[in-house]
Amino acid sequence: MIRQTPLAVTRRDLLGRLGLSVLGGTVAGGLGPLALPALADEAKPGHQVVDAPAGHAETAAQSVPFYGPHQAGILTPRPASGIFASFDIVVSSLDEFEQMLKLLTERTVFLTQGGEVPARDPKLPPTDSGLLGPVIAPDNLTITLGLGASLFERYDWLAGLKPTRLQRMMQFPNDALDPALCHGDLSLQFCANLPDTNIHALRDILKNLSEFLVMRWMIEGFVPPVPPAADGSTPSARNFLGFRDGSANPDANDAELMDQVVWTHGADEPEWAHGGSYQAVRVIRNFVERWDRAPLSEQENIFGRTKVSGAPLDAPEASEYDVPDYAADPDGEKTPPDSHIRLANPRTPESARNLMLRRPFNYSRGVQKNGQLDQGLLFIAYQADLEAGFIAVQNRLNGEPLEEYIKPVGGGYFFALPGVEAGDYLGSSLVKAARRS
Repeated sequence: MIRQTPLAVTRRDLLGRLGLSVLGGTVAGGLGPLALPALADEAKPGHQVVDAPAGHAETAAQSVPFYGPHQAGILTPRPASGIFASFDIVVSSLDEFEQMLKLLTERTVFLTQGGEVPARDPKLPPTDSGLLGPVIAPDNLTITLGLGASLFERYDWLAGLKPTRLQRMMQFPNDALDPALCHGDLSLQFCANLPDTNIHALRDILKNLSEFLVMRWMIEGFVPPVPPAADGSTPSARNFLGFRDGSANPDANDAELMDQVVWTHGADEPEWAHGGSYQAVRVIRNFVERWDRAPLSEQENIFGRTKVSGAPLDAPEASEYDVPDYAADPDGEKTPPDSHIRLANPRTPESARNLMLRRPFNYSRGVQKNGQLDQGLLFIAYQADLEAGFIAVQNRLNGEPLEEYIKPVGGGYFFALPGVEAGDYLGSSLVKAARRS
């Protein structure tokens, strides 16, 4: 017995079997304006499953100037994506160290300003990973370079040149530090509109500086975009505990304030380091499952702010930028004395010297072996004095109620180098000082 293959059904056959007719390209019949699915032979070109998401030329073209008295990526408005990477340095002389800094500066300038990828003999490895295509868009990329205390302690030709307050990060009482996520000779903070821009830049530096740098650890972070308010202002982004993060940050547009809070310039600091900044980095895991089961009132008392708006508890109808009045609440009936914001910044004349500029990112690294989410905060802060800034604030926070829901697991202290002018390279003031000593 031979089985007959059914004939293909055309659009006209289908319409005929439904009792419809085709008139001038339209469907007529008892079903009225029935919309039929388009058949394959008449499908119109359109978006496909594997099409890339639509990009935005105006944001891709955004660039941050590289040259200037200070490095970009510190006062620069924080974009949506970030990577923090720590490296060990492999050099045998001051000359090699200088060569590394020059090459790192050269790659940073190209990556942050953008340009066409140079062509190369196909028989050789390509000059670029190709992740972003043949033309690199700046995409608001900044790459901020820092140096760790271990670098100054290892090389004799850097002896006596370590920034005065640069030190190895010690463990605080609530810490559970993983050595594989701590410290390093050199840090690079990548920030851009899109994560691929950061990943491309990281891979470029790993390829071009493989002779000098060995990656120690890295964390990818992000900041959830927030629609502007009706007045055009943009509120602070939320962390993974659902609270706004950055409400009380000092004004980065106040140059005089930034000179006091962020940039090193004291007579007790090496002259080569003036215009740099101490970088405190902490990888802080959040126990989100436990936190999500805590009552709202407990969460708000722990932070000292309302969860929805970020307003201080003593003025719940105000905005996140309104300042709590601790003098009118000495016993902490509205804002508990052990709340996070009250311990971190008591708002006394003495605590004014403990200000720092925070620039954090959220992170999510999958799931741990116990089935809990590995999510938290990539805390990054800049200050002119590490001991008066982050270390003093963290010592006040030791034992706070928030510790039940968070666990610092990594990080380190670094010194973000001063900026440079065109024709110079990052770290040139350090190299010159080393040659004089």
